[in-house]
Amino acid sequence: MTDDFEDLKRRLVVGHKSDGRSVYYEAAKSELVALCREPGASVSRLARECDVNANQVSRWLREHGFGGRARKTNSVVPAPAAFVAVAVDSSSPVKARSGENTIGVMHVQARLPNGVAIDLRDVELSIVGEVIQALGRLRCSDSTKN
Repeated sequence: MTDDFEDLKRRLVVGHKSDGRSVYYEAAKSELVALCREPGASVSRLARECDVNANQVSRWLREHGFGGRARKTNSVVPAPAAFVAVAVDSSSPVKARSGENTIGVMHVQARLPNGVAIDLRDVELSIVGEVIQALGRLRCSDSTKN
């Protein structure tokens, strides 16, 4: 074992509760999770070497978004906004419609994280944000996500 791993083992447990359960240092837990994610790493071996139950390390992996199925909750968690700022310069395909009170129109193409492709042509700039927000609020099944 390396000195870094020995240091991780020393930093992992920071105390004990009155019922004997260990209290773990968050940064060291994250480091152990990262070690478990390396190719060829054995969760049970690493847990055993750190004197931690393998089920506990598996739970940490789930909490960090890795491993098996996370425990389902009854609350609905909204998806984070996935908007990217786009700079529009004078050479972009934005054009003003003649005779209308619009700022301009543009052609928008996007691929959403759920795999949906959007191709909007001649959309008024004033509603592009509203259209994308509405599409982003749509729920999709896990089977359609990449």
